[in-house]
Amino acid sequence: MKWSALLALVLLSGAAFAVEESEVLAEWVVETGDARVEIYKAADGTYEGRLCWLKEPEYPQGDPEAGKPKRDRENPDKSLRDRPIQGLVFMTGFKFDGDGKWKGGKVYDAESGKTYSCKMTLKDRDTLEIRGYIGVSLLGRNQTWKRHTAK
Repeated sequence: MKWSALLALVLLSGAAFAVEESEVLAEWVVETGDARVEIYKAADGTYEGRLCWLKEPEYPQGDPEAGKPKRDRENPDKSLRDRPIQGLVFMTGFKFDGDGKWKGGKVYDAESGKTYSCKMTLKDRDTLEIRGYIGVSLLGRNQTWKRHTAK
């Protein structure tokens, strides 16, 4: 294969998945499969995510609050500790940066009560990579989410 033909093939394959800003608007199944996140456009034009479904919305047996709905009990702000986890907006401030990327966001981890910088990258129509990090993106962790499809 000639180099010009190979270059044309590479350029065409990269153009096969053009990402619209609205492509991220959906329900996403988290990597573990035990929660779904709805990503939506907020009133200020940024993108946010809320926990819209939990496989186990109540505390399990053995927990001091067994049978009660899970709440934000690890929040460093004591006044927010009674917020229910289901429905919690925990991703905020994402801005579309083109090329399938949303940057500048924050993600709140209700299990630890910590907030991290975050970015999202749409790998294909049904795969969203979430990267939470402290300081620089190199010091972080990825999760891969799949678009939820009703069965």
